[in-house]
Amino acid sequence: MTAIAHPVPVLRRQPPIIPSGRLGMWWFLSSEIVTFGGVVVSYILLRLVHPDWLHHSAHTLLSAGAINTVVLLTSSLTVVLAHRAAEHHDCCTARRFLSISFGLGVMFLCVKAFEYHHELSHGLTPRTAAFWGFYYTMTGLHGLHVIAGLIAMLYLILGARNPKVLGRVAPVGLYWHFVDIVWIFLFPLLYVTAH
Repeated sequence: MTAIAHPVPVLRRQPPIIPSGRLGMWWFLSSEIVTFGGVVVSYILLRLVHPDWLHHSAHTLLSAGAINTVVLLTSSLTVVLAHRAAEHHDCCTARRFLSISFGLGVMFLCVKAFEYHHELSHGLTPRTAAFWGFYYTMTGLHGLHVIAGLIAMLYLILGARNPKVLGRVAPVGLYWHFVDIVWIFLFPLLYVTAH
């Protein structure tokens, strides 16, 4: 009697499933990297041919920039903790950490508003020099991204009891980390190099 050969099943590996919200956020952030990257590269190239930029950048408030760096890095930590709580379906803890992140984001904007007031009251406007034009453009563009992140966070805080809303903590967290990373580039470029 001959044995019947059974076909060997072929095991196919399934590609990892990336949630559409997270994938969409990665696409969006890719375009934002191009935007910020273009401004930063232009700044660096112009700074190389304008030695007076060191003189102008020495008038930035290093202490305010350092405070804002600590504030944003701390807010990134609380966003990570909110994401972990959301993955465990703990809406109260997620909401608490998102609220802390939101408060830190508002604090960042308040410190930046104080800086703008200080600089403008000393006559340091975008027309003063090319450095100040770039300074206000770069920090203003970043500030708009912080405001957008705060609006998204507020949406999450208000709807944290809804599992669908809670599932959006990851893409909002990705966006917030991007905002923090941009600041990590801006801080040394605009504040540290002249001090």
